[in-house]
Amino acid sequence: MTRLPLLLLCCCLSVSAAEPLATDAATPATLAVDLDGLKAVPLYEESELIGLINQNRHLQRVRDQDECQLVQDIEARAEVLRLPSYQFLWGDMLAWGVCVPAEPRRGLQMLWAAARQGLPAALEQLGRYYYAGTLVQQNRERAEPLMQEAASLGLEKAQLTWAAWLLEGAGSPLDYPQAYLWLKQIVTDDKSRYRQAERLSQGLAARMPAHTVKALNHQLLY
Repeated sequence: MTRLPLLLLCCCLSVSAAEPLATDAATPATLAVDLDGLKAVPLYEESELIGLINQNRHLQRVRDQDECQLVQDIEARAEVLRLPSYQFLWGDMLAWGVCVPAEPRRGLQMLWAAARQGLPAALEQLGRYYYAGTLVQQNRERAEPLMQEAASLGLEKAQLTWAAWLLEGAGSPLDYPQAYLWLKQIVTDDKSRYRQAERLSQGLAARMPAHTVKALNHQLLY
């Protein structure tokens, strides 16, 4: 018997002959993709999902609010459309068995797929996993460039973690100035995060020559 194409198994793809294809490709989440007459309808807006991921609320949303009803939609957007935010969500669901049977190896593969597309949250999470030995064998040499890359892409959580790792002995003194600048450029109304950034920046400053810290602070004025 002929095997049905994978797309026909994804209930998130619905036939729509009357509606024209969307032409605005500004963000992947709003792109309507027509494959053999099948149209992908947006599930979460890309910015919304990334916000949930950065707040670590994505699994709670899928399980508690959406009651695991959107599993096939999420899988299709991760496996077929290969949207990095959905690859991250699907990978996390598989890794921890949220709404689906746990498949840690497959989950990590999806997280790596998102990381290779440059999703900061995926880089940050993989960095933490390798640093602590979560789901994978501990490998801090592999963890450090992942976290540093996530920090360089502007993810505040990664910038804070990277600075903390530097104070624990990761990286090298050559990494201190950039990490210091990242911390000093964080803008937040979260008092706990503000104090954390201040404490870490002071720790880095204590490890650099006074003239270097002065030059960095002067650089922040421009």
